[in-house]
Amino acid sequence: MPTLLFDIDGTLIRTGGAGKAAMEAALADAFGIHEIQDVVPYSGRTDPAIGHDLLRVHGIERTPANFQRLQESYLSHLGPCLKAIPGTVLPGIVQLLDQLRAGRRRLGLLTGNGHVGARTKLSHFGLWDYFEFGAFGDEHHDRNDLARSARILIESRHGEDATREIWVIGDTPLDVACAQAIGARSIAVATGWHTYEELNKTGADLVLNDLSQWHDLPPHWFH
Repeated sequence: MPTLLFDIDGTLIRTGGAGKAAMEAALADAFGIHEIQDVVPYSGRTDPAIGHDLLRVHGIERTPANFQRLQESYLSHLGPCLKAIPGTVLPGIVQLLDQLRAGRRRLGLLTGNGHVGARTKLSHFGLWDYFEFGAFGDEHHDRNDLARSARILIESRHGEDATREIWVIGDTPLDVACAQAIGARSIAVATGWHTYEELNKTGADLVLNDLSQWHDLPPHWFH
């Protein structure tokens, strides 16, 4: 039975920039930074990597205490930003997850979001309860390390056999790369910031425009 690990932003949902807005509000609230230097990439990265880069470019010392302060403020702003900024569940997601859950497939998350942020986002869109476990970006700067943690977690929960067929589903080249780092297979979907053509050059096992094409996914996922 395959184990399926889903990214969140750009793969399952699009928040309309609520996460970024919450992080910028946190910089203002926690550190008095109102002129945001919009030079830090968010796509495909972990919360610690993004947070430490934001501290650095705004001249704030990158101490554990300052990062914790930023994260706590971010989480306090995330729910209100999700409510204020229109977002959406991406095409085909609910239908796909319903099919996979009906087939009792192992569904997990592999996301750069921290656990609380991931739960806040997915609960807002009614998707949190589809997933039985997850590897979250609370600890890691590097997405490949996050994937290694996911593999260890899968083995601890379901045994070594469950690691023989892992699929990572995401919208960035970093999702594909982290799958390759643990010998997993990957599906890239062009619902984020990267085009189909860009994703097609990553070596992903399958590239889709979006997951409304779930009929093109491996048939044994559903049987």
